[in-house]
Amino acid sequence: MLADHRGEISKLSPVLREECHSDIGPIRSITERAFHGMPYAGGDEQDVIDRLRTANALTLSLVAVLGSELVGHIAFSPAVASDGSGPWFALGPVSVLPEYQCRGIGSALIESGLARLEKLNALGCILTGNPSYYKKFDFRLAPDIAPSNEPAEFFMLKILSAEAFPGGRFAFHKAFYGGA
Repeated sequence: MLADHRGEISKLSPVLREECHSDIGPIRSITERAFHGMPYAGGDEQDVIDRLRTANALTLSLVAVLGSELVGHIAFSPAVASDGSGPWFALGPVSVLPEYQCRGIGSALIESGLARLEKLNALGCILTGNPSYYKKFDFRLAPDIAPSNEPAEFFMLKILSAEAFPGGRFAFHKAFYGGA
């Protein structure tokens, strides 16, 4: 039986670092557990990460570690704007073990990842997700430029460069849809 650390987590700060090879199994497990039973989950989030990794399309893959335990993960991959501008990136999936959720670990992963994207001179970041959650990171709904195979009402964009504004629709990496 796993211990529930929700009471302790507020006292701990996770170490955020890039994934290493030995993290691949735990990342898969974290992602499966984090999305299990969620009404918005497709059930293949862990497979998306594996396909992105296989396609060498994980631009950034960060883990959150407490002590010696991996407790969270976030992936960023290339995204394409139909106007040819870039670089743009897609956020997701982001996962935190259920017993550690609602303690700022996901937020820390998102903020760290976005800061790293800025250092890569990214124009911005896209995602499909919960608008009420992601607005705190300055993501804005952008239904008019959503990929045709994504729910427009959940498609969001965060501009990271003052000069950036996409002219056209976006596309996630094909690994999101089963391709490699």
